[in-house]
Amino acid sequence: MAPILIVIAGPAGSGKSTLCDRLVAERPEFSRVVTTTTRAPREGEINGVHYHFFAPAEFRRRVAAGEFLEWAQVHGDREDRLYGTLRSSVLEPLAAGRDLVMSIDVQGVESLRRVARLDAQLRRALTTVFIVVDHERLVARMRERAKDHDAEIARRLATAEAELREAPKFDARIESRTRDEDFAELLGIVAQARRRATG
Repeated sequence: MAPILIVIAGPAGSGKSTLCDRLVAERPEFSRVVTTTTRAPREGEINGVHYHFFAPAEFRRRVAAGEFLEWAQVHGDREDRLYGTLRSSVLEPLAAGRDLVMSIDVQGVESLRRVARLDAQLRRALTTVFIVVDHERLVARMRERAKDHDAEIARRLATAEAELREAPKFDARIESRTRDEDFAELLGIVAQARRRATG
C-alpha cells in the first residue's frame, strides 16, 4: 500500500498538534514528522520528540547544505523564529512505507507543494489540510492555553487572518467545532487520501 503524508496547517490554537497526536495515538500506522526550530523548548518539550531544537548557526548550515524540504523565518526577523522540515524526516520514512502526519504553517505547505511538483513520491503521498476556526473560538482557545500574553495573542491573531486567506489552496478543510468532530473529519480525509494514493 502506498504511504501517505497528511500535512495539517491552521492558526495558532486551531488544534493542529492535538489532531496530529491523536492520529498517531489511535492509528499505529502513522508516525509524526518531527520538524525543526531555533526557538527554545517550552516546558515539557523534548528534543527529537516535539521538535529538533537547533541553534541558529546549525539551522543555517543545514539550509545551506540543502537538507531542508522547507524552512521559514516566522513572526519577523528574529533568529529564534526559524522553523523547517528536514528532507530525511519525510522522504526516508515514506520510502520505507510509513504513513506520516505533520503540522506546519502555510508558508511551509506552499514550499512542500513546490517540492512535490518535482518529486513523484511526495506528490502521490501529500494531502494538505487546513483547520478553519472562527475568530471568537480562536481567541478563546488562545486564552485557554494561557501560555501567551496579550501582545503575543494579538500578533498570533494578525498572523491567523493572513493564514485564513490561504485556506482555499488546501486539498481539504476542517471547519473546527469540537475535538471529536474535528478528528472524525480528519479520519474521513485520511480515507480519501489513501484511496487517491493507491488508486
